[in-house]
Amino acid sequence: MPRNAVCVFCGARTGASPAYAAAAEATGRMLADNGWQLVYGAGDIGLMGVVARAAQAAGGETMGVIPEHLVRREVGKRDLTRHVVTETMHERKKVMFMNSHAIVVLPGGAGTLDEFFEVLTWRQIGLHQKPVFLLNTEGYWTPLMQLLDHVIAAGFADPDLKRIVQSTDNVQDLSIALRAALS
Repeated sequence: MPRNAVCVFCGARTGASPAYAAAAEATGRMLADNGWQLVYGAGDIGLMGVVARAAQAAGGETMGVIPEHLVRREVGKRDLTRHVVTETMHERKKVMFMNSHAIVVLPGGAGTLDEFFEVLTWRQIGLHQKPVFLLNTEGYWTPLMQLLDHVIAAGFADPDLKRIVQSTDNVQDLSIALRAALS
């Protein structure tokens, strides 16, 4: 595994706001500029494709992990530094997680939420200590953070749950937080 690799979970769609794609592009560039390898879902569509193409254009290393059944649907990107095809979605998440030092979650749908909650749960129960970041572009993740507050207030989690996740509003702040976490 490279010195520092960052797993980015994000949508297979670009979403309704152009700001989501702009943030994904800036994230890809930022990772490359810092010498961090992008580890992502290997799709060439949606925010996945945007972040990967930006990292590549900036000279960054890229590792894509995709399950066989999604190669066509997500237009599996093969011109990556490293390309891994898995049998299942669970294996995909595990390979992405195991090949990274930090997790960044950009806007996305149900699949992105699944990925986020899996790494959050793993951290909550002590299976890892990797930092987890939400890039809260245009407040996209604010309702999720409010849900975590509700879960804590209702007594289903300790307040530590909220401290596991760091939310940043822009890529510049994300870069600063990642540098601190990966140093």
